[in-house]
Amino acid sequence: MLCQTVKVDTNCLFMKKKGCSFNGGKCYPIVDSCDGCDRIEEYPSGKYCGYCADPGSKWLSGRCNFATHVKKENGVKKDKLNPLKASKRGLSD
Repeated sequence: MLCQTVKVDTNCLFMKKKGCSFNGGKCYPIVDSCDGCDRIEEYPSGKYCGYCADPGSKWLSGRCNFATHVKKENGVKKDKLNPLKASKRGLSD
């Protein structure tokens, strides 16, 4: 259904016949951590996330999984390879 609260005339998952069914009856604006994200949508009532109704809750446990402006750190580190063993196996850098 189309939102009639904050994101006027936008298709919204939480909008029902009785109104917005999200916690508090409305979507929440972005937080400072969201600045620079490609998913931000600007409305006359403010800036909101296009994917999440409460972006502040996404940043509580660390990095938001919808954030496009934050690079994901790769947890796999490259181990040092012994050059002698690598030459015997036919491996190289």
